[in-house]
Amino acid sequence: MRLSSIIISSLIATAVSNAAHASLLVSGVVGGAPIGLVTENFDTLIPGNITTTALPSGITISYQPDAKPVSGSNSLYAAPFLSGGNGLGFGPGGSSQADGADLTTYITTGSTGAFSAASVTLQLPSLERYFGILWGSVDNYNTLSFYNGATLVGAVTGSAVTSSPDGDQGVDGTLYVNINATAGSAFDRVVATSSQYAFEFDNVAFGKNPVPEPVSLGLLGTGVLGLLLVKRRRAATFSG
Repeated sequence: MRLSSIIISSLIATAVSNAAHASLLVSGVVGGAPIGLVTENFDTLIPGNITTTALPSGITISYQPDAKPVSGSNSLYAAPFLSGGNGLGFGPGGSSQADGADLTTYITTGSTGAFSAASVTLQLPSLERYFGILWGSVDNYNTLSFYNGATLVGAVTGSAVTSSPDGDQGVDGTLYVNINATAGSAFDRVVATSSQYAFEFDNVAFGKNPVPEPVSLGLLGTGVLGLLLVKRRRAATFSG
């Protein structure tokens, strides 16, 4: 087997293996959730009330101190900042939520550094493969953990969402994050935690959306095509 064929075969095998073993595919974007999904904006919650609650979307939300629904900002949490249409579909009656600091009820996880069990649990009504979330002031110590029953499917930290998870409380710090489970994986419970103050989020969406092709495979296809073109050009040069 020629060297170029060996390289191509090795790259394909590596990419397919990595894709097969990745439970969750993550992308942080400016825009919001795809259309046609079940959405939840938490606006029926009363700030400060930590009673376990069944929400209109079918999600059951529960809290461990000092997590809670809140509004506004203070020294422990900051409202997510909407921009670029990432509030589409989350306003009253399915309208768009206005750009700017989030003026509606949102969720803070509190800090496991202050309260060891601090967390927010979103129990979904069924097994799903897609979850979207408006993730405010992304920090690398924020974590979303996905479960199928008691089994951990995978976890996403702020560093998987953006290359600069520095807690920016302005327009550049909030992203709408799309998370897809790979084929053969699904989840029915999402747990949000943060080792420091805090993890703030709003406007979640969920459903059984098809999982897109991993970016790594698309890039691989471009690289393989490039190798083949180089090989053909060299062969043409030598034959000429």
